Amino acid sequence: MMARLAAPWSKDTLLRAVRREAATAGAAPAATVIGIDDFAWRRGHSYGSIVVDLERRTVIDILPDRQRGTVMAWLRENRQVRIICRDRGPGYGSAAAEAAPQARQVADRWHLFENASAAFLAAVRSELPRLRKALSPETPVDPETWSKAERIQREAAATREAVNSQVLALAAQGVPLKAIARTTGLSRQTIRKIARGQRHDMFRTRQSSLDPWLVRLEAEWTGGCRVGAELWRRLRASGFADSLRVVGEWATRRRRDDRLGQAAGPSPSARTIARGLTVERDSASARIALVNATIETVAPDLITARDLMDRFHAMMRSRDVARLEPWIASAKEGKLASFAAGVEADKDAVAAAITEPWSSGQVEGKINRLKLIKRQMFGRANLDLLKARLVVAA
Repeated sequence: MMARLAAPWSKDTLLRAVRREAATAGAAPAATVIGIDDFAWRRGHSYGSIVVDLERRTVIDILPDRQRGTVMAWLRENRQVRIICRDRGPGYGSAAAEAAPQARQVADRWHLFENASAAFLAAVRSELPRLRKALSPETPVDPETWSKAERIQREAAATREAVNSQVLALAAQGVPLKAIARTTGLSRQTIRKIARGQRHDMFRTRQSSLDPWLVRLEAEWTGGCRVGAELWRRLRASGFADSLRVVGEWATRRRRDDRLGQAAGPSPSARTIARGLTVERDSASARIALVNATIETVAPDLITARDLMDRFHAMMRSRDVARLEPWIASAKEGKLASFAAGVEADKDAVAAAITEPWSSGQVEGKINRLKLIKRQMFGRANLDLLKARLVVAA
């Protein structure tokens, strides 16, 4: 670009110019409402911290790491801060409590919603073996009727379950985590998931473009439309954007399942069950309604956990902080006890998230911009250059 402008500057000269401008820029006004979060210098290895002025919507500082001492030193230099928006990790919370006791901490609302949903999904996974037995058909499925994809999935699931059994046996013998990792070749994160019962899904399902249209497809199928091309044309007229092949394969599977007298699809995964119990329970197909009725009989604790999660979401949306204490008392016993304990430990910040208008949404946007700049500079984005491009240019 500089050659086109007839300015023979090299890339190093341009970077020096950016740094000089940053060094001569004036100080930004003191911020009283800030958001702070971490970003990756190198994912899984080293992290930094970004500080955003939420009132001016600008980045005011970038810290070299996310260590507690670094954050505390910055807060002690900025005693004027009155509101601190942060995630629910313990690092920023404890640093703010010690270095800025005058500031009110606000937990991020999006993370609270996400944590509640993740806690419910973990509850479903804990009941998955019992649910699979209740939801499985009484007659065994003939392996000759499996498709190639289903055969590959079942073989992979059998291998995965054998590895799970090996890890659980070693853990029961008291073998340390590192020794299990060396013996099995698995990562420590995977071993922890196995030990906690979070790796027993028979099938690893992916989001399909048909998922939003399944209710419509079931209704058309029940109404007598059994031709894949006609189903595709009807969906296409309503806004479906995918190909005929996707609908045709669904119709083929559905026709085969009707012929065999079984419910459509393989044994449901934990995520499918959780979605059927929550977002799809009022508008789903007859099959999902039947699955939910079975779950209500076999695992009523899941229904209680689902209702508690709904209450938590409603409390956050209605901004009614008076519901917080009763909700914690109700959730302490049951499938969401761990999540409730975390909410209770961070109760002041969660209450502030309900009542305060501030959140960490701006911070997440600034982190996305920071990542874009880092990628544009192909690894040249060290601390002072990032400050020059983000803090001064803001």
